[in-house]
Amino acid sequence: MTLHGVPDFSKLRVAVLGDAIADHYVVCEPRSLSREAPVMVLRHAHEYVGAGGAANVARNLRALGATTSIFGVVGRDARGRELAELLENDGVDATGLVTVAGWLTPTKTRVVAAEPRRNLQQVLRIDREPQGPAPREVRAGVVERLLARANEFDALVLSDYEYGSIDAELGRAAVSLAKAGKIVVLDPRATLAGFEGLTALTPNVGEMARFTRRDPDELVDVRALADSARELLERVPTRWLLVTRGNLGMALFGEGVPAEGASVDASGSGNVTDPTGAGDTAAAVFALALAAGLDAPNAMRLANAASGVVVMASGCAVCSREELRAALAVAPSPVRLFGVEPL
Repeated sequence: MTLHGVPDFSKLRVAVLGDAIADHYVVCEPRSLSREAPVMVLRHAHEYVGAGGAANVARNLRALGATTSIFGVVGRDARGRELAELLENDGVDATGLVTVAGWLTPTKTRVVAAEPRRNLQQVLRIDREPQGPAPREVRAGVVERLLARANEFDALVLSDYEYGSIDAELGRAAVSLAKAGKIVVLDPRATLAGFEGLTALTPNVGEMARFTRRDPDELVDVRALADSARELLERVPTRWLLVTRGNLGMALFGEGVPAEGASVDASGSGNVTDPTGAGDTAAAVFALALAAGLDAPNAMRLANAASGVVVMASGCAVCSREELRAALAVAPSPVRLFGVEPL
């Protein structure tokens, strides 16, 4: 059943494999300027842990109704336990998460502050990171767990935050699943080597610039972006390339799309509150829409509308099916990148 342009995702089963991150928020209120140094004194109000990286992808999928399972590595520490519990409370199957003694769960601590009745603003971020990837045998075991259950899933989303989950062994498995007809989407960060032949890639403009050795500012120009996309698609064949462009919206290249590409203006009303996690939402919804049978331009439109919802909330937020329906009702339609004709 379609809900005003939004498919019924409840029959779809999606796996997520990647770098799960604990988002630790310390919420404060400004008090005064310090007498000790030229810094603000904040009064601690409360703190909480949210889901980032692959964990945020999983939460977004589940919020839209898909049966969701996550595979990855967390440390045998408090943050790892909190992250797994948070996912389970949201209805995500977290049995594919492996805990590793002596390995630190990647944690981003954000100190946010505001006076009462005002939007919280990030003041400081502190990253706690493992010294390196989890042991190779552990990562290989995660891939084996995924492959053992591959028949349970309609789609797979890979989330790279450079903590080691996205490696050559996973690449071979992901390519084999794509060849077998699964929807496999990679939200890349560090590398594309070994991931040729997937269903889609969803880099942002900065990542596109890195992959094609260009200046990010150059890719604001749509012709330069299209040239960069053609170069990347020749080097890393994939059915679709979805480029997230921040406040410029999204651009799509690949199968069934005009040679110059297609674009959609950024969705959402008002000023952006927090862009954290918008790329996670885009990858999740694009994969889910493709798995539901939508064509790529309409999948981009859904991903763009959902991203417009989450940037209006603080922290890594999710978009429900009802919120997506409302956003889609006023969302812009995809057009040719160099023209105005709707696709």
